[in-house]
Amino acid sequence: MDAHRVIIVGGGVLGTMHAVEACRRGWEVVHLEADAGPRRASVRNFGLVWVSGRAAGAELDLAVRARELWEQLAIHSPAVGFRPDGSITIARHDNELALMAEAAAQPDAATRGFELLDANGVRAHNPAVRGELLGGLRCTRDAIVEPGLVLGALRITLEATGRYTWLPRRQVVDVETTPDGTAVAVDQLGNRHEGTAVVLCIGDRLSGLGGRIGATLAAAPLRKCRLQMMQTAPASERLTTALADADSMRYYPAFALPGLDALPEPAATTSQWGMQLLLVQRAGGGLTIGDTHSYDEPFDFAVEEHLYEDLRARAEALLGWSLPPVVRRWAGVYTGVTDERIYYRTTIDPGIVVVTGPAGRGMTLSPAIAEETWEELTR
Repeated sequence: MDAHRVIIVGGGVLGTMHAVEACRRGWEVVHLEADAGPRRASVRNFGLVWVSGRAAGAELDLAVRARELWEQLAIHSPAVGFRPDGSITIARHDNELALMAEAAAQPDAATRGFELLDANGVRAHNPAVRGELLGGLRCTRDAIVEPGLVLGALRITLEATGRYTWLPRRQVVDVETTPDGTAVAVDQLGNRHEGTAVVLCIGDRLSGLGGRIGATLAAAPLRKCRLQMMQTAPASERLTTALADADSMRYYPAFALPGLDALPEPAATTSQWGMQLLLVQRAGGGLTIGDTHSYDEPFDFAVEEHLYEDLRARAEALLGWSLPPVVRRWAGVYTGVTDERIYYRTTIDPGIVVVTGPAGRGMTLSPAIAEETWEELTR
């Protein structure tokens, strides 16, 4: 392909990373966003670059590559808030620690940066953890970015190239490839945005789109997931790593090992709501805490207070001290694939590509997903 101009649809982290990769390769980029600014999953997450839980093989390889790209991006866009702090998953029962030991003995443990810790080791690496525990699993490859700052920081860097145009409030309703090979995205005002390629990173907007986009998405192996999260006021303590409880191992494929079946029976709330505790400290000191998982649509418009109470209790038990007041609560929705793929990418017409469905891996994997898309487009 004789590349020169791309239309990218979707201002979230996946669309923005495709814009970054396009500009890096010398393309001109027109970037369309349906809202006044991104307000969906890309700004409603933990900001975790989570290598530790990824499935062995292609998914782990993609996460490791994405981690490298995040570190490189932070050199040119330091406001993304990249911090290579790593993570610790906490064990409070013998069987949890045994599963962590099993994971730390796998051939890819060094790639993940796994290190099995006893209780004193956990506290040495993160002195803010003072709750009752037996030990933990440290992952030195995990990292943190600031979800509220990432997209704006990257757009500033993109605008400095002189090859990037940001157009919010442009809802794309259809696409086409003309007889001469021009890829076209049509917005709600009837404007035709033309280029050599159109890349649609539409997140959870799986309905209400016309023509070829709607037909493609209707048949795609995708589903939505709704989750609840919260953030506290700044804490007086400084967490030196991200933290997770052992229930998180029930959901991450890296721990799909024989010892998983020996974990203690999960609490009823854990089973019903797909509960896990993830805890990340923001650059400003507040703690982002979550989360739950619900897949049954239509999703409730309201959030469930008892789930926040449960998450708060879990966090305080793990830390061993009282959390600051909660200042923000929210629900978010992301889209994930339902088959064996890591994410969903398909070509609608020549030069017109849909990329979506990384589920909760979007913030982690998006730089490497964008790289793969451009390798395919320019092949």
